Amino acid sequence: MGHTITAKTPGVFYRKPSPDAEPYVADGATVAEGDVIGLIEVMKTYREVKADAAGTVSTWHVDDEDEVTIGQELVELDT
Repeated sequence: MGHTITAKTPGVFYRKPSPDAEPYVADGATVAEGDVIGLIEVMKTYREVKADAAGTVSTWHVDDEDEVTIGQELVELDT
C-alpha cells in the first residue's frame, strides 16, 4: 500500500537544505511522520515539507528545483 505526499503551497521544491548539502531524504530511505523531506520556496520564504505518513521512499515525482503547484504529487511512500 502506498501514500503520496503532496505540495501544500506553490513554489520551487528543493530536496536539499543548500546546494552543496545532501538531500533531506535519499531514494529508498525510510521516513517517519513529521520528518522533513524538502523545502518549498515562495518569494524568498522557505517552508518545510514534512512527511504526513511513515514509509519508505519509492518514487520522487519532482526533481530538485522543480516548480510545483498546490496538490502536486511530490513523493510516493511504500507504507
